[in-house]
Amino acid sequence: MEMLLNDFSPGLFIMQAVILVILIFLMAKFAWRPILNSLSERESGIEDALKAAEKAKIDMENLQANNAKLLQEARTEREEMLKEAREMKTKLVEDAKTEANETAANMIAQAQAAIEGEKKAAIADLKAQVSNLSIDIAEKVIRTELSNKDKQVALVESMLGEATLN
Repeated sequence: MEMLLNDFSPGLFIMQAVILVILIFLMAKFAWRPILNSLSERESGIEDALKAAEKAKIDMENLQANNAKLLQEARTEREEMLKEAREMKTKLVEDAKTEANETAANMIAQAQAAIEGEKKAAIADLKAQVSNLSIDIAEKVIRTELSNKDKQVALVESMLGEATLN
């Protein structure tokens, strides 16, 4: 430090002071404003970026809320569709059961009608056979009975005795 004090020159000091003042003046005139302007621009850019980030955050929250709402609506719609599908399945099953029961009842009625028809046809056939057989037997009995003349006369007299006039 002593050496600095020993080498001190007032002319050099004044010259350096004048150069410093000129440099400060030039800086203030030409460099200070552009520096302040760029700092101001940067500050406004940062503020704009922060506002944009805040807006993006709000938009993102709105999107998330909309997504949650859409998801809930989709779930509700899915549940409604499943409920409708279950109801439709139940209705189809009931309709199929009803149709099957009706078809079975119709088939049973047709089978009973066919059985009844077959039964009547069998009874009619049996009656025809019985009557043919009865006629055959009666014919044979009558031939046997009427082959003898005495028996014929006795039969006619007994029939006349049984017959009454009105």
